[in-house]
Amino acid sequence: MTRAVLISVAAALIAAAGIGFVAGAQRPLVPGIAIVTPAVAEGNSAPIYFQDPDGKPAYSLTPRKTGDGRDYRGVSVGADVSFDEAAPDTLSPATTSAGGTTERKIKYYRNPMGLPDTSPTPKKDSMGMDYIPVYEGEDSDDGSVKLSPGKIQRTGVKSEPASRRVIRTLVRAPGTIQLDERRISVISMRAESWVQKVADVTTGTQVKKGQPLMEVYSPAVASAAAEYIATINSPTIGGVERYGRGSRQRLMNLDVPDAAIVAMEKSRTVPITIDWSAPRDGIVLERNAVEGMRAQPGDVLFRVADTSVVWAMIDIAERDLGALAVGQPVAVKARSFVNREFAGKISVIYPQVNRETRTARVRIELSNPDGALLPDMYVDAEINTGSPVAVLAIPESAVLDTGSRQAVFVDKGQGRFEPREVKLGHRGDGYVEIRDGVTEGEPIVVSANFLIDAESNLKAALKGFSEAGAQP
Repeated sequence: MTRAVLISVAAALIAAAGIGFVAGAQRPLVPGIAIVTPAVAEGNSAPIYFQDPDGKPAYSLTPRKTGDGRDYRGVSVGADVSFDEAAPDTLSPATTSAGGTTERKIKYYRNPMGLPDTSPTPKKDSMGMDYIPVYEGEDSDDGSVKLSPGKIQRTGVKSEPASRRVIRTLVRAPGTIQLDERRISVISMRAESWVQKVADVTTGTQVKKGQPLMEVYSPAVASAAAEYIATINSPTIGGVERYGRGSRQRLMNLDVPDAAIVAMEKSRTVPITIDWSAPRDGIVLERNAVEGMRAQPGDVLFRVADTSVVWAMIDIAERDLGALAVGQPVAVKARSFVNREFAGKISVIYPQVNRETRTARVRIELSNPDGALLPDMYVDAEINTGSPVAVLAIPESAVLDTGSRQAVFVDKGQGRFEPREVKLGHRGDGYVEIRDGVTEGEPIVVSANFLIDAESNLKAALKGFSEAGAQP
């Protein structure tokens, strides 16, 4: 049945429904036929006619059944009634700019789950879902995806041009403060001695180089001092040059402080006790000297450390080791000083990885003139491993990472998006370096790209890069 015939039949049915009404009456002209006026239908939502349940061009003014016993579908006022025949499987109407309709040919049918599977005829997948028709002009050989303006607006697709910028890549790692091993001094006796007196210093006391710590009597030191004084007091010409040098060296071998030796030379007398002084500026870490005690050779009486320079021992994750090098600047923040930052440099990268934590230890030298950094204090280090040279970069949100490959969507305009495989570089500040695949200025989808991927399926869209991709 043609469109003109259908329209004529519909007009005849509507006219017949209206003939039986007169002003102020609702009595049908034909007995046994119940006809409802549009006004009544609007108030009661009753159907004004009935249509075949399969959408076929068959109508009735009264309830009716099909040949197989199914009821006709009631159509109420305002319902969307179409008298067009169903479109063939290979055609679909499309609105033209003039307001009419043209026919678009279905090119093929694609898998509804985005798998690389197509069919030239309608079919269903293993779950019973219908394959989606793809019309001519909607599929291109470059694997691009085309979306309607409405869908782009609803999904919130946004694009941003790829541009050059300096990427600041920070490596953050925790650590602790340790003393500089080269700035620790131990005070011990090299001969049997007795501690006569201890200065007013305790563990934690700040001392200066040359400050007296204790008075010690040692028979060996007293004997060497008497020999040295006798030598320099000898009237023999050349006695000091010949014998004094050896006697003085003996005192030095017993680790007698230089200040004590100079005092002997000035007074030319042998002291009963020797003043032992601090060998460097620093903090007393350990005090074992007690007045009257007997000290054997090698006994540690004092331990003094210079804290003007300390080490920050940082544990760096194994994956970040390749970006580090000796001499790189480091910013260290102590958890005890929130608004203070200590500057240092990497001095040593220890050549060993912890088997349990998969981290390597890095040593950073820090200046500590005011002694704010204390041993075993927790700190956090930030190491800038980025390059000061600007590189081509895009937001990290633009990258679709499938595990074995990374891709982005390039906005080609007019709702078309082209998937592009890329090679990535450094990351930082929310951006990632693009080393290959995109040129400067190309608009890249940075928002809702996962929705585009769901619309087209990335595997199918990247068929040009994979031999497994199916060709329609």
